[in-house]
Amino acid sequence: MISVDLTEDQITAALERLSRSLTNLAPVMQDIGELMVRSTKLRFTEGRAPDGNAWLPKSATTIAAYQARGDRIDFRPLFGPSGRLSSEIFYEVAADGTSVEIGSNMIYAAVMQFGAAQGAFGTTARGSPIPWGPIPARPFLGISEEDRGTILATIEEWLETAVAGGD
Repeated sequence: MISVDLTEDQITAALERLSRSLTNLAPVMQDIGELMVRSTKLRFTEGRAPDGNAWLPKSATTIAAYQARGDRIDFRPLFGPSGRLSSEIFYEVAADGTSVEIGSNMIYAAVMQFGAAQGAFGTTARGSPIPWGPIPARPFLGISEEDRGTILATIEEWLETAVAGGD
């Protein structure tokens, strides 16, 4: 049997730095969160889901409702009168630093992401369905193929920096 002990100072130091870095993933999760916020906001300008499919256009009923209320009309999908959904995308790193969540705190974000059937949320006091018509899913959250590559490159860069001793 042959046994080899590594006593090379530089290698040992690099392994120790890597070990310390791997106990705190919060910095890389923050980088990933920032990447995903930028990517998600870009989807709004492109009008595309993470899988590359174009979002369905707004219905004539929705546009008519905006006009009836006197709201500003933006014909792009997912751009409502306030424009808040596209601008209020956030990330949060878990307290233990091992994961990151991306999302929106807008109350209607889930309906825009997953869609909703007419009447899915019951009826108004006058018996009208909520929502008044079907809302197609227009996924804006998720990881595209480009995102996947960027995330992997970020992780690789982070590991290379950790091994080299950078912060």
